[in-house]
Order: sequence, then C-alpha cells, then structure tokens
Amino acid sequence: MRRVFLGKTGLKVSRTGFGALPIQRVSIQTASKILNFAYDSGINFFDTARGYSDSEKKIGIAFKNKRHNIIIATKMSGKTKKEILDLLCISLKQLKTDYVDILQLHNPETLPDPSDENSSYAGLKEAQKKGMVRFIGITTHKLQDAKKSIKSCMFDTLQYPLSLLSSDKELRIIDICQKYNIGLIAMKPLCGGLLTDINLAFSFLWQFENVIPIWGIQRIKEIKQIVELSENPPEISADLKKRIRQERKELGSSFCRGCGYCLPCPAEIPISMAARMKFLLRRSPYKNFLTPQWQENMLKIRNCTNCGSCKSKCPYNLDTPIILKDMLDDYIEFARNKGIIINRREK
Repeated sequence: MRRVFLGKTGLKVSRTGFGALPIQRVSIQTASKILNFAYDSGINFFDTARGYSDSEKKIGIAFKNKRHNIIIATKMSGKTKKEILDLLCISLKQLKTDYVDILQLHNPETLPDPSDENSSYAGLKEAQKKGMVRFIGITTHKLQDAKKSIKSCMFDTLQYPLSLLSSDKELRIIDICQKYNIGLIAMKPLCGGLLTDINLAFSFLWQFENVIPIWGIQRIKEIKQIVELSENPPEISADLKKRIRQERKELGSSFCRGCGYCLPCPAEIPISMAARMKFLLRRSPYKNFLTPQWQENMLKIRNCTNCGSCKSKCPYNLDTPIILKDMLDDYIEFARNKGIIINRREK
C-alpha cells in the first residue's frame, strides 16, 4: 500500500483511507474483522467521529494491541473549549488510547475565533498542548469556509468532499492545500452512494498526490476492491475521461450529497435520501426503495410547508423543497412503470 505524507503533519498515511462511519451498521465482531482486514491489507489511516455512534468503540476494540501502528483521526462538534475537552475524553476512552493523531472540528457553522480563550479552537490547542492530540484539523462542506480555514494557518488538515463530480472551483482546493502544505482528506469520494463505478471514482482522485480519500467501508469485499485498485491504479484514459463527462452530465451540480445537515425536518421527511431518490432508483437495487415503508417516507414530501429550514442549512445552497417535489414526481412515475400504483393525494 503506497503511503504519502499528510501535509505538514509529517504523518505517513496510506493513500487509501478508511472511513469508519458505515461500521456503525455492523456488529462489534464483524467490525473488528473488517478493520483488521484493512490493517493487514496495508491501510493505516482510519477516520471516525464522536457522532458516529459506536464507531470509535469498535476501532478501540479492534486495534487495542496495534495502536502505535495506525493513525486515527476523529472529529467532534463541540462549540466551546470545555465541550471539546469533555468530548475528547469520551473519545479517548472509547478508542482505548491516550491520544489521537488528528482531532478535527466537525463541520462548524462558522470558523472559530482563535483569540477567544473559550472557543472550540482553544479546546483543540489545549488538547494538543496536553499531548492528547498530535495535530488539529477541520471538516466542512462549505467551499468558502474551506478556503478560509486553509489560509488562516490555524489547522494542519482539512476534510472536504471531493469526487469526480466536484466543480472546477472545488477542485482548486487541492492546489491551495498543496501551496499551504495542509493535509487534504477527501470525504464522500462516492458522493454518498451516487457514484457506483468505483474504478472511475478511484482513478479520478488518484490523480492528485496530496488527496487522501476516506472510503466508507462496511464489507471486506469493498476493502479488497479498494486495495486492488491501490496496487494497480488505473490511468485516466480517453475512455475514462468520457465516462467522467457522462457522469457529470447525468448528475449535474445541483444534486444532494446526502450530508444530512438539513435534518431534522419538521415534516419528518428523510431528506438526505429522498432528495437523491431519482438517482438511487437507477444506481442501486431499486426494489429496496419501493417497499411500503419507503413509499410512506416519500409521500411525506407532500407535507412540506416550505418552511425554509432545509434550504437555509444546506452547505451547497440547494433549493431543497423544489428538488424534493421533483423527486416525488419521479418516484411515483418510476413505481408506476414497475407496476406499483402510489396514491399521491392527501387522505
């Protein structure tokens, strides 16, 4: 497994990172097998979060005897110095370690004030001073905040969504991080499941030496596929470039990434899935989304009051209510073509 330095941290990480959010969905025993298989395959960089239910706990159990051979990045949403330190203590206990390699602020609404002695940033620096944290970083879905965080020189790493669907403006982040020697961690390399061609997604990001994608892994077969690609990285051929253009044309730029920051919805609409339904039906086993439960979930869209909550919280400035209505229309039409009649009208 090829390894590179993660910016100015000096940490030598596998170019294939392990995104630990999906292991929330499996048992402790299964998670341990998956994590150790990844480790044995050469992956040494594992990214998790305090907010990922028992993900940290599973990493702690799996690697309790291998701690110094791996690099752990976690993240938390504390807004004050005290909150950061309190949450970090919980994380360290769950991870069965006395330090984390990278502690990241988890998608803050605004960048913290470095002069505020009680800010979340003060918490990061205090943790670093005490040896509880080696390096500090930030995660964000907002392009402007990403640029500001890099140029502020406050952080060692940036975690930002990057994929073959990223715009040219978003891809410039790669060069800016290179210039400032900031470690760049790419979240959502498969756009929350919208990209189903792993060869295409992998080869696109492999072009960029300083980008470390964290692939959300839930099965051993997924690790095998990623590792095989890491050992034999495909070149960006004319055919691959053509397929990338086709993906971009189909999905466009105004699509939901499934980040979930629009939730909770007052009408209980599962926005992070519903707003992508048109694509999920055609890129995943569609029967999973035509169950009575999913029909009920999608019909909740008719209860949207246009309150503006989701729209105001979307880091991509999407007009979510309009997207949801379009998805419902498409969902009903798709179901009808499969012989399922859905009554859209209010009862």
